Amino acid sequence: MFIVDYIKSIYGAMKSMGTGMKRTAYYFTHHKEIITEQYPDNRDTLVLPERFRGEVVMTHTEQNEHRCTGCTACELACPNGTIKIVTKFDISPEGKKKKAVDKFIYHLELCTMCNLCIEACPTNAIKMAQSFEHSVFDRSQLTKVLNQPGSKLEEGVE
Repeated sequence: MFIVDYIKSIYGAMKSMGTGMKRTAYYFTHHKEIITEQYPDNRDTLVLPERFRGEVVMTHTEQNEHRCTGCTACELACPNGTIKIVTKFDISPEGKKKKAVDKFIYHLELCTMCNLCIEACPTNAIKMAQSFEHSVFDRSQLTKVLNQPGSKLEEGVE
């Protein structure tokens, strides 16, 4: 029985290798079908799928307003501490204290692009961008502050 099983496993391996070699030979002889992207020469024409996850960004309006309320739901949803939200208290014109985002710190080097923070955000303040070229010589450049200087909470967002 052992010999029969051994010969069957060898036959299965040879059949699998033959299937792969057949596919390779097909692509070698049919040059019309291009299966390789010529990156970085095709940067201008490169089209990424809509669901591609590149990095987390915070969207801002033309008036430098964002939708982040500082609820820290994204920070709690992140499995490895990629996001850190530093909040402050602003005083509204009515004299009430209101929590506001001071800094939205994002550690790209720790991010696994799992999209859990985007799903957890109740105000859709953050999204995944299409950028994917993140090579740097200094690792500290991968730590980003997502809220722009002087930005404030968009009107009507609670």
